[in-house]
Amino acid sequence: MAKLTVLGSINVDHLMQVTYAPKAGETLTANNYQVVAGGKGANQAVAAAKLGADVAMIGCVGSDAIGAQMVAEFAETGMDTAGISAVAGESTGLAMIYVEQSGENRIGIWPGANAALNNEVVDAQRGQIEASELLLMQLETPVESLVYAAEIAKAAGTKVVLNPAPAKALPEALLRNVDIITPNETEAQLLTGIAIDTLEDAERAANQLHQQFGIELVLITLGKRGVWLSQSGQGQRIEGFVVNAIDTTAAGDTFNGGFVTAMLEGKSLVEAVRFGQAAAALSVTRLGAQSSIPTRAEAQALLHG
Repeated sequence: MAKLTVLGSINVDHLMQVTYAPKAGETLTANNYQVVAGGKGANQAVAAAKLGADVAMIGCVGSDAIGAQMVAEFAETGMDTAGISAVAGESTGLAMIYVEQSGENRIGIWPGANAALNNEVVDAQRGQIEASELLLMQLETPVESLVYAAEIAKAAGTKVVLNPAPAKALPEALLRNVDIITPNETEAQLLTGIAIDTLEDAERAANQLHQQFGIELVLITLGKRGVWLSQSGQGQRIEGFVVNAIDTTAAGDTFNGGFVTAMLEGKSLVEAVRFGQAAAALSVTRLGAQSSIPTRAEAQALLHG
């Protein structure tokens, strides 16, 4: 059984590079167009696999050629794909992404088969969850199944890592079973009501997550300012890497995949964050989601540069 189980979304991304995102009523000609594999769950699983983790994926694709192709590509990374279901009569999830010249992106998502990731699908993979050291989840699949998976993990002593993205309100039933949470500034504000403008704000938000839900470890990603790492109320900022960003798609996913990979290897929390930051920094210098994720050797070269 894999040490890391990732439960989450699998999408096909239609990605257009544009000078700027079109305004209402405006038509733009893109500078580049690609169809690439994406979805937060798949991105994080692929990142962990490419960066050296032993990974199993739980997710759903449609009964279409693109879904079958992506599952085959996941297997080539060394990922265990036995937990990926093909949903009859449904299409694989889809994302439409505009990438601006600044590197910022705007994304619209159609869930497709991801909406079928229900408790029954989770229950079929109970043994995998129970045998894992970590369960990593995001918010592009039904929240009810996340609650159920977290309950299974908690009962088995499997640590639950939640990347609460894209931002949405969450039930206490989920948050109380989370051991590690990795929001960005927007997501942290939604969960705590605290706007993250300063490091003091990040510290207050982290402390609220510790106190209100009993979450032991909080990592708030702060973009260019790095990461606020807080363990049981003891916090510090960890600086990131300065790179020339061309596409920020999947940067957060790559960070999460790298962070949990290093954690599973027994690295210290600071070392694990730095490894995730190095992988994420390299990913933003390349176009696409999974296509931008670096190898383990590349991440280590930047880290030890």
